[in-house]
Amino acid sequence: MSALKNIKVLDLTRVLSGPFCTAMLADMGAEVIKVEHPLGGDGAREPSAAVNGESLYFMSLNRGKKGITLNLKEARGLEILKSLIKKSDVIVENFRPGVMAKLGLSYPEVKEINPGIIYASISGFGQDSPMKHLPAFDLVAQAMGGIMSVNGQKGAPPTRVGVSLGDTSTAMYTAFAIVTALLNREKTGQGQSIDVSMVDSIFSLLEMSLFSYLGDDKKVLDRMGSRHPTSYPYDVFEARDGYFTIATFDNTGFSRLCEAMGRSELMEDERFLTDTIRGKNDTALKEIIHTWSKKLTVDQVLEILEQARVPSSPIYNIQQIAESEHIKARQMLVDVEHPVAGPTRLPAMPVKFSQTKASIQGPSPLLGEHTKEVLKNELGFDDEFISTLAENKII
Repeated sequence: MSALKNIKVLDLTRVLSGPFCTAMLADMGAEVIKVEHPLGGDGAREPSAAVNGESLYFMSLNRGKKGITLNLKEARGLEILKSLIKKSDVIVENFRPGVMAKLGLSYPEVKEINPGIIYASISGFGQDSPMKHLPAFDLVAQAMGGIMSVNGQKGAPPTRVGVSLGDTSTAMYTAFAIVTALLNREKTGQGQSIDVSMVDSIFSLLEMSLFSYLGDDKKVLDRMGSRHPTSYPYDVFEARDGYFTIATFDNTGFSRLCEAMGRSELMEDERFLTDTIRGKNDTALKEIIHTWSKKLTVDQVLEILEQARVPSSPIYNIQQIAESEHIKARQMLVDVEHPVAGPTRLPAMPVKFSQTKASIQGPSPLLGEHTKEVLKNELGFDDEFISTLAENKII
């Protein structure tokens, strides 16, 4: 049985942060009804990467949802949405702060309709930030959240993390918060509002970069490539035919590395006696490792390090990880039958439960695919009235 079976979610979100959040809820068994504008719908439907003209971006982020269209700028469209709110457990939105209030759908107003509602709002800066009026996308969140300042090579410009971490981390926090709020409602009977900021989400992930500043030294870390801020060797290294990683932070791991390289004397070298000292002498240690590794291929290096039980890895490109035995064993790419795209591989939920099922429940909806079904089943509208709504461009 799915953990969120019988939980109804109204999804008013678009593009990435909100849809990623509600896709996770759908994987957990929630009935997610995605509400889109009748003209065009979610901008993520625009195909950049596509199968048979259908956007993979949209298909992945909206898997397993029902799709309806409603024109919320029309009074009748708003009334229909409010009727659906009465029957829902959760509403998720990622409009700019203030937009929902202008529609008459602020949390206090929605709470009047459904006192037990869980009302989740995703935005760049949060509902009460002095910057809440500013537009925010992932790049803005990464820039202002602090992560770009420590990402990139030393001496190079600040660099965006290569995936939309501001959006996806916010989505995961929001999904976690929604499930927590549902659990609290089970105990207390009370709904609540949830306010999640993309900048806050990035800020919460800074760990050692932030701790260095909050500590006694008030140290502001700069970019240092792939190496760890303090530990070494914890970095990317070069072999004869490519790159690999070593990730050690204690003397046990370092001693194993020294033995693997045939350089056991390095364990007694004053420059490398502890992790902290090694971190200060990283340039010298990296040169020693390269003297050994550049004579070997990546495969040869990794075979030696694996036998020596030194934490290390190849650096996969997207094709290599997607087609790897690990991804196959973990069933992280699954075939989903889409009505237009046909069989399509999509990334699956990475969490595996022993009891409650968490998996893709079905394909993403075509624009307005389930409008008639939802209005009939949830609100009792008849065919004639639904046709009138379509004629008046409400749906």
